[in-house]
Amino acid sequence: MTLMQKFLGAAASLAMMAGAAAAEPALIFDLGGKFDKSFNEAAFTGAKRWADETGGKFLEIELQSEAQREQALRRFAESGANPVITTGFAFADPVNNVAGDYPDTKFVNIDGWLPEVPANVQLIGFQEHQGSYLVGMMAAMASKSGTVGFIGGMDIPLIRHFGCGFAQGVKAVNPDATVIANMTGTTPTAWNDPVKGSELTKAQIAQGADVVYAAAGGTGVGVLQTAADEGILSIGVDSNQNYLHSGKVLTSMLKRVDVAVYDSMKAGAGMETGGFTILGLAEEGVGYALDEHNAPLVSDEMKSKVDAAREAIISGDIEVVAYYANDSCPVLDF
Repeated sequence: MTLMQKFLGAAASLAMMAGAAAAEPALIFDLGGKFDKSFNEAAFTGAKRWADETGGKFLEIELQSEAQREQALRRFAESGANPVITTGFAFADPVNNVAGDYPDTKFVNIDGWLPEVPANVQLIGFQEHQGSYLVGMMAAMASKSGTVGFIGGMDIPLIRHFGCGFAQGVKAVNPDATVIANMTGTTPTAWNDPVKGSELTKAQIAQGADVVYAAAGGTGVGVLQTAADEGILSIGVDSNQNYLHSGKVLTSMLKRVDVAVYDSMKAGAGMETGGFTILGLAEEGVGYALDEHNAPLVSDEMKSKVDAAREAIISGDIEVVAYYANDSCPVLDF
């Protein structure tokens, strides 16, 4: 059973059983490039997995500017691509603008939100605060100074959502811990500024942080590099980034964008649309990474406590407050 069985729907199965001709899917990466080692690269990983397993081909484009969003959507729709998959919240409005002109094309947007979802559009979101809570617990347990940091990319509610969940996890382990939070910027360039990420990391270290969580796309590469150079631990995001600095990345908060893309391509033109799919811990849409690169850093006690919290969140015994609930965070001021 895939994470998105509900999303695929019966229509996809019927289409495949009938041997319907499948149009090539298309994938549009957000600014920052497909090899950002984070969000976009996770999307590419999912697409590549689909292509490797099926022998199929997909169309793709890396945007160079905001102005290209709608242009790319129309280009792929007019070429017959189906579905057209977009990554990043900034695609929601362009998809909404374009979808009505191509009613036979299915569009997918990962991370965006619309007050009303067109019939041929599927939005996919994640419970990032749940996964961030778990890595926040790990940060608090690994910290020796009692001070940890959060470095976000573009200052938007989505990224504050990450930071809020992280801070709640930290405070659950150590109510007296200090959480320092910084955002990289207020424009899309904040997703691809590793130099600024490095500067913010050094500033947080100067304030006593010895574990820093980066939720900043390509900017996070600079955060992880500087943390490793300065002898503190870091936490990666979206993709498993443990390997980037083996033995120095405590863990990575996994956001399974790869699965969302893979299942969208697998469903093809017969996919179910017109709604919103949300993936959290219960659906294995978010989580934390454990492998040979961070195994020495994660004790059995740490893993046991985090896994117990995971089950408690799924059961409802622990409620992780979403930043979206009140446009604020109960334990962190941004």
